[in-house]
Amino acid sequence: MKAIVGLGNPGEKYQGTRHNVGFEVVDQLLSDQKIQMTNQKFQADTAIWHTQGERVLLVKPFTYMNASGQAVLPLMSYYGVASEDLVVVYDDLDLIPGRLRLRLKGSAGGHNGMKSIIELLGTQDFKRIRVGIGRPQGGWKVRDHVLAPFDRDSQPLVDDAVGRASQALQAWVAGQPFEALMQVYNQKD
Repeated sequence: MKAIVGLGNPGEKYQGTRHNVGFEVVDQLLSDQKIQMTNQKFQADTAIWHTQGERVLLVKPFTYMNASGQAVLPLMSYYGVASEDLVVVYDDLDLIPGRLRLRLKGSAGGHNGMKSIIELLGTQDFKRIRVGIGRPQGGWKVRDHVLAPFDRDSQPLVDDAVGRASQALQAWVAGQPFEALMQVYNQKD
């Protein structure tokens, strides 16, 4: 079984914010595959996607970003998902809006949601898709930046990146090696 986890914050207050781009990718994947979130388990909205003889767990934790691991760890344990079969999708300040970076493993890079997952799983060895949201401008604090919606110029770039991330995940589930997808979807700055 594979698992795809999109990171974000639950509730209307956070919809459309930069920090919720991981949720947006999972929502796009659900829409592309005509699936609905049907369950709430271990502090997360979940769905099982059945495709090509594979079961894929789709997850949107509602623990809030900084405690994402509190939902991810019990779900992986309950469903028997190995860390090499996990992809986490989340926002990245160090990428310009609309850029994607697929990686096989790595550190949290300062991202609190990833810190929580890495700490609770006890490993950095899981796949990730980082979606660029850019750095704050003009004296904004990071917290204010990530909890704000995208500006008019960035929104179309991010919408495109969300669609491409969904395509990459569908290709991975269909059997394409993640390393090959990195060659296709990672963009040079």
